[in-house]
Amino acid sequence: MGAIPTQRETVSRTTGAPAHPAGVSVQECARAHVTLLGSSLAPGAARAMVRAALADWSALGLPGTEQLTEHLAADALVAVSELVTNAVVHAGTDVEVVCRLEETGTLVVEATDHHPSRAPRSGDRETPHETPEYGRGLRLVAALAEAWGITYRPGTKTVWARLRAAGAEAVAESAERVEAYAQGRDLPFAPDPDPVPGGHRAPDRTEPPGPRPEPTAPDRPEPEHSRPTAFPDRSDPQQWAGRRDGRDGTARRGLRDREWLGHGALSFLAEASDLLAGQLDEDLVASLTGQLIVPRLADWCAVWLEDESLGRGAWSDTPGAVVGARLARVWHGSESRIEELRRALEKDPPRPRDPWRSGPVAHPWPGEALGPDGTRGAALAYRLVAGGRPLGTLVIGRTGPAGFPDEITGLVEDLSRRVALAIGAARQYARQATISAVLQRGLLPGAVAEIPGVRSALVHEPCDKGGPSGDFYDLFPAGDGRWCFALGDVQGKGPEAAVVIGLARPWLRLLAREEYGVPDVLDRLNQLLLDDATEAADAAARALVAAGGPPVAPGDGPQTRFLSLLYGELVPHDDGVRCTLASAGHPLPLLLGPDGTVRTVAEPQTLLGVVEDATYTSETFELCSGDTLLCVTDGVTERRSGSRQFDDGDGLATALAGCAGLDAGLVAERIRRLVHEFGARPPEDDLALLVLRAE
Repeated sequence: MGAIPTQRETVSRTTGAPAHPAGVSVQECARAHVTLLGSSLAPGAARAMVRAALADWSALGLPGTEQLTEHLAADALVAVSELVTNAVVHAGTDVEVVCRLEETGTLVVEATDHHPSRAPRSGDRETPHETPEYGRGLRLVAALAEAWGITYRPGTKTVWARLRAAGAEAVAESAERVEAYAQGRDLPFAPDPDPVPGGHRAPDRTEPPGPRPEPTAPDRPEPEHSRPTAFPDRSDPQQWAGRRDGRDGTARRGLRDREWLGHGALSFLAEASDLLAGQLDEDLVASLTGQLIVPRLADWCAVWLEDESLGRGAWSDTPGAVVGARLARVWHGSESRIEELRRALEKDPPRPRDPWRSGPVAHPWPGEALGPDGTRGAALAYRLVAGGRPLGTLVIGRTGPAGFPDEITGLVEDLSRRVALAIGAARQYARQATISAVLQRGLLPGAVAEIPGVRSALVHEPCDKGGPSGDFYDLFPAGDGRWCFALGDVQGKGPEAAVVIGLARPWLRLLAREEYGVPDVLDRLNQLLLDDATEAADAAARALVAAGGPPVAPGDGPQTRFLSLLYGELVPHDDGVRCTLASAGHPLPLLLGPDGTVRTVAEPQTLLGVVEDATYTSETFELCSGDTLLCVTDGVTERRSGSRQFDDGDGLATALAGCAGLDAGLVAERIRRLVHEFGARPPEDDLALLVLRAE
């Protein structure tokens, strides 16, 4: 049996230059490398790495940097953005990004993922049932690069691109390829006179392993890539000539379009992706879309958003209109026209379209809303689709007889896909935030009890606004003149924390109302957590065995559910309030006297859910008039500022001493403010504190 090949390389060329010229030793002068998580932030981080590397290399005067131009640097940023985006979207693994500078001034960018069975997007036309959502993939890289290709190694796939230092001829050639990309035409590949080493010519397209995509089904209509009827037909000389001899303003706009498309269009998409990716509100995404498009690409634009809960194919009473579509944003170059344009567009919303059709379709022109100079123009509607779900419609409009150049329509189509992805991500975040908020409300008391002779104040600030907090509190009547309070912190956050809180808080109330004392409540809760963890581990092991999986290694199964808890009981009487409490692995409570003295009023003990048959003890003391009891979680004591923590050197006690004479609410607010002001960055942990002050 022959040796198994460890590497296979497929090359695509846009010029006659090979990836590595035969017989020439390529000297690498500089190299930058970074490994990124496979998330939507990876393309922006890759661009930042390349941008910083080029600046550093130029500052050092390394060989080859004299060939670096602004044009080449911009091409490198766009190329690395597309390579990393393809890796994230189609592989979903971490991405290793490399940028290399050769002594000739040629830049090589590489993106390596760990899912080689998934091929990157080629430049082939998509089938009608596969609506493209991520741009035209590597067609853009092919338009910019001297050569590009794919290297397969065991467990990895590297997509690379070589960008040479551009002279006037190369700039013109690159511009021709970019124009072809924007118009959706085949890229102009130069003939390759030299075969690939080994006697085989390189294919014009990257050929990843695996079966080729099936051809378009003959019984389905081809996707319509042609221009809408609002555009002049460039193949008709009379029609096109009639457009060219229009007003001087139309000619000037065409000149501006060509100038901008030649210099800023590609970096515009990359920067727009960065701007949209960080937004978590769909209305803000719609607003940013308007500002990106107007006036650079269109005179006005509008974004409709649809209600996904109504499902596909939902129709309103108005023939052809979509149920649940709302006009989220209207933007015009002249603000005085926005409201009138909004009213006109609301009367004529976008209609559902043929699901097999891709690209823009003509939209009715709202001429009356645009004044005497806006009676003629072209409007186009782009469907916003992400994950196979229709999310809305983007409509753009231009005043005048010329309409939109093909390059602009292609660019807006790419932008619309990015807008759809941003809206989809924002909706996913909103759904998760709603679920978390509902869950959080169910895990915390709807109201805290009022205790005779005691004023209370609470602060509860989850660090992660989109997920359940690991901190919880409770203050409730236990019967027979007793009130109980609890402040806890669960190991971890999110669903696991929610499970423990949902288990612990009801049991605390049940045991307290069954008249168990403070130590007994902690004893039983500790055993309950241990039993629950054991049952969860047994269930996971049975499920794994049933699935035929390998044995669970130590530490890989369900984790023990640790819980730190401060639990106490208050009994008001004629001379004050008797307080009995215990701390199980929790920051110790502090008692502030009227004279400003501060002392701890509990002893440290073991976390709940750790030690079998642990026995807990409690302390009892009197809360006299003017005394203040402060209970906090470790989000307060361990708040960091560099290497320092808030409670270093008894910092919390010092802060509390400065609160002498303040009521409970003011004490809570001052401690909260001091914790926030302690560090320059926002807190990185949940924050909770409970203040009890005897009247």
